[in-house]
This record gives sequence, C-alpha cells and structure tokens, in this order.
Amino acid sequence: MTRTEAARPGVCSAALGGPRSSRPVSASPFPGVAVPLPPPPPAPPPPPRLAESWCASACPRLRARGSFCSALSWKTATISDFSTATYNGSVCGNDQNNPKIVVQFGSGFSWIVNFTKKESAYLIDSISFSYNLSDNATFPDAKEKGILTVHDLVGFRIPLNNIFRCNSLSTLEKNGVVQYYWDVHVQAFVQNGTVSTKEFLCEKDKTSTTVVPTISTTTPSPTTTPTPKEKPEVGSYSVNNSNGTCLLATMGLQLNITHNKVASVININPNTTDFTGSCQPQTALLRLNSSNIKYLDFVFAVKNENRFYLKEVNVSMYLVNGSVFSIANNNLSYWDAPLGSSYMCNKEQTVSVSGAFQINTFDLRVQPFNVMEGKYSTAQECSLDDDTILIPIIVGAGLSGLIIVIVIAYLIGRRKSYAGYQTLSRLQCR
Repeated sequence: MTRTEAARPGVCSAALGGPRSSRPVSASPFPGVAVPLPPPPPAPPPPPRLAESWCASACPRLRARGSFCSALSWKTATISDFSTATYNGSVCGNDQNNPKIVVQFGSGFSWIVNFTKKESAYLIDSISFSYNLSDNATFPDAKEKGILTVHDLVGFRIPLNNIFRCNSLSTLEKNGVVQYYWDVHVQAFVQNGTVSTKEFLCEKDKTSTTVVPTISTTTPSPTTTPTPKEKPEVGSYSVNNSNGTCLLATMGLQLNITHNKVASVININPNTTDFTGSCQPQTALLRLNSSNIKYLDFVFAVKNENRFYLKEVNVSMYLVNGSVFSIANNNLSYWDAPLGSSYMCNKEQTVSVSGAFQINTFDLRVQPFNVMEGKYSTAQECSLDDDTILIPIIVGAGLSGLIIVIVIAYLIGRRKSYAGYQTLSRLQCR
C-alpha cells in the first residue's frame, strides 16, 4: 500500500498491482486526504498476474521544504498538499526495466522512487523530487520559473522478501530542498503477491530504547489533574549543514497536554530523543522525535531583517491510551532576540501553542541563525532572568522606608521635646 501524506495522519492506499484498499486514520487539525488509484487499464494478455497481485508496496509519510528567491528576498515554501495525487507511471518492472513508484500531485510536482535487485537483496536505489516554481500558490513571486528536480542516490540495501520499516525521522537535503520521511514501510519485488511480515529496520529504529504505547482499554475519567513532574533534564541539540553547525539549542522541555478532558505532563528525555533539522536564510527548523513523539518541530524565522523569533510549533505524538495527539500553530511570537546573538532564559518559561498544548522550558538557550564556530554568541536574557530591573525597585523601596523612619522619629522626638518644655515651664512658674 502507498500513503503519500502531509505531515499529519491520513490514509494509506494501494499503489502497484492488486485490489485497492484504504485505511482511514483519526482526524487531526490537518488531516491527510485519501488518494485512491484511478481504475486500472485493461490487463494485457498474457500474463494477467500483475492485476491480481502486488509487486511493490510503499507507505511513507513525507513533507518537503525548499528555498526560493522572490523579488525581495529568499523565502521558504513547505510542500505538503497531496490531495490531487495520482500514480501514473508506476511500474512493476520487467527484464528491461526496474520497478519504480511514481506519485504526481499539484501542478508539476512529482516524487519517484527507483528500485533495483541485486542477488538476494533489493535496493532503494534513488529518490527524485520535482517541484514547479511556476506554481504561484506554492512559490509566490518566485524569480526563477519552471520545474526543478533534485535527485538523491540512496542505495539502501534490504533482503528480499523483507519489508523495510523506519518510523524514525529521516531527511534528504540537496540544493536547498529538504525532504522529511517518517513512518516508512517499503517493499519491492513482492513475492507471490503478498507483502512480507518480516521487517528490516533502519538503524534509528533498532537503537530506540522506548516502546510505542499500546492501546489501553481503561476509560478516562471526565476530568483529571496532571501529576506534578520534577524538572526535566536539559538536553543539547544542534543542526548542521554544509557550512558546519547552523543551529544550537539547549533546554529542558516539559509538555502539558489536555486531550479528551485528560491532562498530562510529559518530560522530554534527551537521552532517548533524536533530533534533526534544517537551516535556510530566513527560517530554521529543529525537529525532535522519539518512539512516542512522531515529531516536535520548533520553526524559527527572521523578522525586520535584524531579529529572530520562534514562529511555529508543530507536534504529533502518541498518548498513553494509544491515540494520536496533533497540534500546529504557525502564528507564535516567542524567544525574540537580535540576529547574531542567542536567546537565553534560565527560569521556567511557558510557550502556549494552544489551549490544549503548552511547553514549559527550563535553562533555555537557542541560536537558530549566524552560529559562529559551533558556539553560542552573546545572549539576550529574557525578562524573567533580568535582575537589573530589581535594583532601582529595591533602592527606591529602601529610600522610601528610610524617609518614613526619619519622619516618624522626628515626630516622636518633637512630641517628647514639647512635653518636656511644658513641664519645665510649669515648674518655673511655681
């Protein structure tokens, strides 16, 4: 089956050969859209077996980001709408041609995966992604026009009759285009028309130390109060590009989630969390993921050409009852600091993504742009850390208190002096 989705849960549909099927997934703020195959053409005689059995299976989740030059500056576009997807051009292969999966969507966009067979294994040989800069809806005001293609040689080797699985996040980055893949299930050269139950795992899935939660049969209470959590462990994260380290982040993260009237608090463990991302002239991405967090995105942007800020947070994760929790907000304004510096806030700070999702940060320091020699630049501290404002308040309060004491002492002293003078006068009169 093939699932080509935006970065949210959706539907998985058959790709090459065999009967079509689909599996709906629970709705989310940005639900995927089912992309069923068009009616197959009449089967050529003989053999008819390709219309009766599957020969390739692919079930990835993907999203792409690319930079382009507009009339004013460099911009970044996110490509994630596959509502018009078709599979024309996908072939099972023969003696002259290798199998490939071809997905077309939008106006001039396509995604192609080529497979080859070698002895007792098959290879995900290459992945090509084509995008249309003439599509004004995706690339408004782009200077360059036409269809561009990025071609990545993968060469990943998988034993025959094994399905390749990689739930962890993987990226391909080339020529300013970053492709994100996760929840990938792929098998080529399917034998006897049956997708294998044997799984060949990617290295990230092999090294995962946590277990994906199973569905619980316990019915949640109408309202619950989250158990207080201790301060989360601080993790260090970085993103590299061809020029070296381009993004630095150090922080302890605590997630506050309310789902179906059930509130929960989750501390991010940096020791079991993978991270990746990308850096562009106007935007930068830090993505965290683990076995129960599909993705937690922090997207930074440049404003007014001289400052950066946290613009967007996206999350999709498994809850303890097995359901998927997904939230996205691209209209935030946190962690504002000048370009060329870092932002720091040692005290607890809350990023409110939505009414149902907040992130508490501890010992935070981030620099998503202009990282020099892999080190943080001078930090701009948050107002919570800035103790200098307390100095005039303390001095003013001290002076006010001193003045009050002096006035009271003066009034008391004057009253005593007056009483003593009256007593002395009376004695002299007698």
